[in-house]
Amino acid sequence: MKSFPFWTIKFFKILILTAIFGITFIFLSNYWVLSNTKSGIYNDVNQIAYSDVALVLGTSKSFNGRDENPFFTNRILAAADLFFKGKVKHVLVSGDNSSKFYNEPMDMRKALLKLGVPDTCITMDFAGLRTFDSIVRSNKIFQQKRITVVSQQFHNYRALFIASYYGIDAIAYNADYPSKANYKILFREIFARSKAILDLYFLQTRPKYLGDKVKIRV
Repeated sequence: MKSFPFWTIKFFKILILTAIFGITFIFLSNYWVLSNTKSGIYNDVNQIAYSDVALVLGTSKSFNGRDENPFFTNRILAAADLFFKGKVKHVLVSGDNSSKFYNEPMDMRKALLKLGVPDTCITMDFAGLRTFDSIVRSNKIFQQKRITVVSQQFHNYRALFIASYYGIDAIAYNADYPSKANYKILFREIFARSKAILDLYFLQTRPKYLGDKVKIRV
């Protein structure tokens, strides 16, 4: 019987150990994120505490350029709900504007205006290229020490974890999760939480853009 070369056996041992380490890291990082943030996440608008500013995390208005993205729509509805119930006085919409053909903050602003939120109560952050940037910029640029994050529940866990690392007093209000949504989004979030741990504790990642401070008047 032909035996495998030593280097082949060693390679497979390293591969197996790396896979075990990776799976363990993903499991533990998700447990850490979820266990440390679940107490700050709310489904009932009547139970959530007051914050001056709601931070709405951006997503595309439409998946295909024609049909609405229910994740977007439900986040806007949740933000408006907070505003009209008196749980916030101002809405900071933060998203991607990396192209002149794609503007999440402007789309969110227009959607809030249609629901009756006054223009004077909306501020746009055009450099919220990802969740990490939106959370950090809410503090470093828009000078907020306490915020209410608005997104779907699976996303809010990670957002609050990042906020906690930066000393931001944050709670989250869950927008409805679309009943027909693809579960690939939830699967990707498992890895995104691990990436957040790497960004915060190992890579010392910073937002792509910072800049001058902006005063939000409430």
